[in-house]
Amino acid sequence: MSVSDTDLPRDEPVSDTGASRPEAPPRSRREFVRTVAAGSALAAGLPSALLAESRVMARRGHGQTPPTDRIGLAVIGAGGMGMANVNTALRVPGVELVAGCDIFDGRLDAARERHGDIFTSRDYQEVLARDDVDAAIVATPDHWHQPISVDALRAGKAVYCEKPMVHRIDEGAGLIRAEEESGSVFQVGSQGMSSLGNEKAKELYEAGAIGELNYAEGFWARNDPIGAWQYPIPAGASEETVDWKRFVGRAPEMPYDPLRVFRWRNYRDYGTGVAGDLFVHLFSSLHFVVGSHGPTRIQATGGLRYWKDGREVPDVLLGMFDYPATGTHPAFNLSLRVNFVDGTSGSTFLRLVGSEGAMDITWTEVVLRKNEAVDPMDAFSREKMAEAAGSEDGLPGRVGMRPPVEIRYEVERGYRGAHLDHFVRFFDAVRGGPPAAQDARFGLRAAAPALACNLSYFQDRIVGWDPEAMRLT
Repeated sequence: MSVSDTDLPRDEPVSDTGASRPEAPPRSRREFVRTVAAGSALAAGLPSALLAESRVMARRGHGQTPPTDRIGLAVIGAGGMGMANVNTALRVPGVELVAGCDIFDGRLDAARERHGDIFTSRDYQEVLARDDVDAAIVATPDHWHQPISVDALRAGKAVYCEKPMVHRIDEGAGLIRAEEESGSVFQVGSQGMSSLGNEKAKELYEAGAIGELNYAEGFWARNDPIGAWQYPIPAGASEETVDWKRFVGRAPEMPYDPLRVFRWRNYRDYGTGVAGDLFVHLFSSLHFVVGSHGPTRIQATGGLRYWKDGREVPDVLLGMFDYPATGTHPAFNLSLRVNFVDGTSGSTFLRLVGSEGAMDITWTEVVLRKNEAVDPMDAFSREKMAEAAGSEDGLPGRVGMRPPVEIRYEVERGYRGAHLDHFVRFFDAVRGGPPAAQDARFGLRAAAPALACNLSYFQDRIVGWDPEAMRLT
């Protein structure tokens, strides 16, 4: 699913006739210096708005495989994200919800009320045993992602698993093996992988728009209770309506606690903290854009600064990562930050910094900034360039034309969004089309560095990771 390249910046104008242009007559070194200096001086004195350009990102043909076959869909984990996934998946033609599973009866009741006479159960194995289930969305707490996904693949079902695909790094090998042995489709639900923003950034990076990559950074900020996982406890939740034992699974036994059921991300037995929830998105985007398999050295710090509500994980986390040189990128450094106490309320981005420019990337926008030859704040350099731009007869030099310093790519009006595109790609793969956007190997290489941040934070050490062999070192 590629993006049209008609809006890529070009180094040279293109003739309407396609004929080659005659070569310009040679210029003296003095003339060349004057021209460059004049252009730079002009750029230094212009407001940035005059050096910016906006372009539209559009998906010209979605690559959707014709819905010749009906796909029976089940959701395992019918909470907020699970049902959001269902609502998006059902927008794809030929997809029908046939079954739902959850450990809370209230969610099963709500699923039947909204979607009619579907099969529901607290036991996911009953759902996987059904012949009318072709694909399953796994949107449970993190500690159930791997075992349910493995069982679903072995049952011959396609799997769309929420990120991170594993609760512990050592669970990854078993899931990769189940995907390969079953031959079934597996896709991780990090929907930014299918965004126009990431696709355009990859296109620009591979075209050399920022030169040689030196550094990358990512940031995710929230400051509201829901964003910080202070989810409401349903009024009907009780030991009778919640299957506590099934929820706990292989985690340590303890008395029923509704906070652990409905705010599970706050607890290490079931969730993976801010790293597993949000760093994974940033790793997925970065690895997709630059073609990386991951870092080799990981270090994290942070703390519980604001949401002191009994949670076991930090609400501020900073990670530092060393990436080795590969065939697709040089060695570079990455820094990631998650902040749940941010006063700006809800900013997120990924930035790539190269030798010739930088890109700020979101799922719906890419801002490309090209380096300027001279620091516009350097008054002395500006004065000298202005002097050099003057002609020998004392008249001001003729300034040249420069490309924009900043190019902003934005999605077209009516863009259907990365979430839907990600499901289109998943169901295309189920119907025999192109492979899934984010298989188990890609998923582990995005999840493992995030989970290694937790190891580094809680064990107060630097963690080594081999991204090729996909194992801790």
